Amino acid sequence: MTSITATLLDCMGSDMTTVNAARVSYNRESEALGASGVEGSPMLPVLNDGDKRLIGYLASNKHTSPFGHAFASFLCEAPIYVCRQMVKHKFLRINEVSRRYISDDPTFYYPPHYRAAIKNKKQGSGRRVEDAEGNAAIANVTKHNARSMMEYRNLLSAGICEEQARSVLPLSMMTKWWWSGSLDAFADMCRLRCAPDAQEESRILAMQISVEMVKRYPVSWAALRGIH
Repeated sequence: MTSITATLLDCMGSDMTTVNAARVSYNRESEALGASGVEGSPMLPVLNDGDKRLIGYLASNKHTSPFGHAFASFLCEAPIYVCRQMVKHKFLRINEVSRRYISDDPTFYYPPHYRAAIKNKKQGSGRRVEDAEGNAAIANVTKHNARSMMEYRNLLSAGICEEQARSVLPLSMMTKWWWSGSLDAFADMCRLRCAPDAQEESRILAMQISVEMVKRYPVSWAALRGIH
């Protein structure tokens, strides 16, 4: 089954980056007490108590600019309908696979279960539907995707350009994109997309990003996310 994934590609900076970006206002600089890490994880600077308090102060008072000097890049894979929600976060940069230029067969996302509609649309969805209903939904969606694929291939075979042929492909089609941004920009995204009322598929992606960010910026990430 195709999965929603966020894979860390690169990162720059550490908690000490945030500290010294803030301290430069007073022409000062802190030094780490040392470095620590467990096997399989990056070595991280050990901050003194004053530097930890500074990061907490910056986050709680919304002085976010010092957090903007640490960056991360992810390779994300998710259905189109998830990607189109995520790109609304304007301070994160995105470069996506373009079906104007490729014509290989796409893959489709099938959720592990379907959720029921509810009256309160702000919550998006409700309980998990019963197995019989879910299986019927999966069967119908599978048929729909197969028909879409057949029509897509027919259009390409007829000489229709890729940028128009793609219009028959469903929103469940998987896409791939590079997603890069600063520590505070990713934290703001995760604040919204990891929330209990966020769409489950978006939350799956955001949670994976949060897991990677807390490994590399533990003090800053906890402060920005309000985790104590």
